[in-house]
Amino acid sequence: MAQVTAICVVAELHPDKGKIGTTAIDKRPVDGPVRIGEYGAYADVQADRKHHGGLDKALYVYAQEDADFWAAELDRDIPPGRFGENLRTVGMDVNEARIGERWRIGDKVVVEVTSPRIPCQTFARWMGGGGREDDARGWVKRFAQEGRVGPYLRVIERGSIAAGDEITVLSVPDDAPTIRDVSPKA
Repeated sequence: MAQVTAICVVAELHPDKGKIGTTAIDKRPVDGPVRIGEYGAYADVQADRKHHGGLDKALYVYAQEDADFWAAELDRDIPPGRFGENLRTVGMDVNEARIGERWRIGDKVVVEVTSPRIPCQTFARWMGGGGREDDARGWVKRFAQEGRVGPYLRVIERGSIAAGDEITVLSVPDDAPTIRDVSPKA
């Protein structure tokens, strides 16, 4: 059974060298139900809505299975929210989701897969070069080439969700590419 294991929102804004000057990548799990609206999780912040937010990128999802891969690769813990995700999942390959695929999360929330995450320099700086302090550019390439970037979601039906809620795939467009198919390969 596929389910949400954590819902993460911004814990702290941090200064960043990028154009925006600040980043909201520091996301951490919260307890209890979280309201999900058209712009994502209540109490979350999207500092750069053009690239990492807005209606078509309201929620970012990352699978525990992929986080476990990176934990082994980097020899460090990758707790929920570390990659800036709003939802940590288990039991489904989110990178094989098709663009336009719809999921129900819990009883009410319906979301649609819209696009893959495009790893950026802010993410590389946040990860400290992925274990290589002097190699932030290398982290972006390495992350992208693995094909484990995770999808962004658009919110179709609002409601509340909590850790432990089941994810049900409602519809899958047969001819649409998967997240892995359209992910940047750096």
